[in-house]
Amino acid sequence: QVQLVESGGGLVQAGGSLRLSCAASGRIFSNYLMGWCRQAPGKEREFVAVIRWSGGSTYYTDSVKGRFTISRDNAKNTVYLQINSLKPEDTAVYYCAAGPGGGEWSDWGQGTQVTVSS
Repeated sequence: QVQLVESGGGLVQAGGSLRLSCAASGRIFSNYLMGWCRQAPGKEREFVAVIRWSGGSTYYTDSVKGRFTISRDNAKNTVYLQINSLKPEDTAVYYCAAGPGGGEWSDWGQGTQVTVSS
């Protein structure tokens, strides 16, 4: 089991930036995927960025390409999401998740709120 704790959310004006952090502890397998998922009010959760814990390939949903960057620091057991050029439609609770892949996300953090004002 992996414990995940997000931080870094807040209220920011459109066009601003934030860096979200996800501190991981517990049993993390090198082939695990780490993802950032968001849920806006009245909408379903959507994964916006995914990275393999061992590094290498990343995935971004189309709406965030060029603005969001996912990275990880294995020495600190932390995954980051750099968010630039924030838009009001980025307002959501952002969750960190971990899992073995194949659509399975076995561990979730508690979420951090990101609010973008226009």
